[in-house]
Amino acid sequence: MTSVLIVEDDTLVREALARSLTSSGYRVASVATAMELMRRLVPPFPDLVVLDLGLPDLDGGQALRMLRAVSRVPVIIATARSDESDIIRLLRDGADDYLVKPFSGEQLAARVLAVLRRCGQAPPDILRAGDLTMDLAQRQVLVGGKAVDLNRREFDLLAYLARRQGAVVPRRELLTEVWRGCDVYDRTIDVHVYWLRRKLTESGGTGTAVETVRGVGLRLTVSAT
Repeated sequence: MTSVLIVEDDTLVREALARSLTSSGYRVASVATAMELMRRLVPPFPDLVVLDLGLPDLDGGQALRMLRAVSRVPVIIATARSDESDIIRLLRDGADDYLVKPFSGEQLAARVLAVLRRCGQAPPDILRAGDLTMDLAQRQVLVGGKAVDLNRREFDLLAYLARRQGAVVPRRELLTEVWRGCDVYDRTIDVHVYWLRRKLTESGGTGTAVETVRGVGLRLTVSAT
């Protein structure tokens, strides 16, 4: 799994970015200072760094130059600074892209993917779990080689669970990350899970299941064969 290191001192922002990138299929770690970043720059290196400039111990521009002295890991600057001269200087100093706050989690995920593609490190567009195969680019689902017709939300829900295969995903996280702020309730998840399970079962699939962990959330499990 492609790894991303977030360097951001604001706890709420750091957690929101981590959730968004995790939901997009990345393994995410985060730190709050430039010194913590430098301590992380040992093998195995992260595949990409998202770097804020307003760090408490060192300006992010200085941190970028220090990072570039020891590593060529791709870096996306994520900051509230929007001055063109700053952007040009940071790109010349080795940043691979630049995002001005505020920005959506979807925009960050798209920029991460674009930078990784340029570097030849893009994650695969295919997810597999048991006899389940999901083509994220084409939004197609196969179970045992047979196509399954899912609506948009069912596909998004299954993809989110497949990226976190085996992990229990809290219901509140699903409402936030899959429905993305729409005015929905827990019962909405139940309805979509019912139809998702029914469609997977009717397709003849036996290797994967959407399991309810009572009082917590859902997880995608793969049965032993």
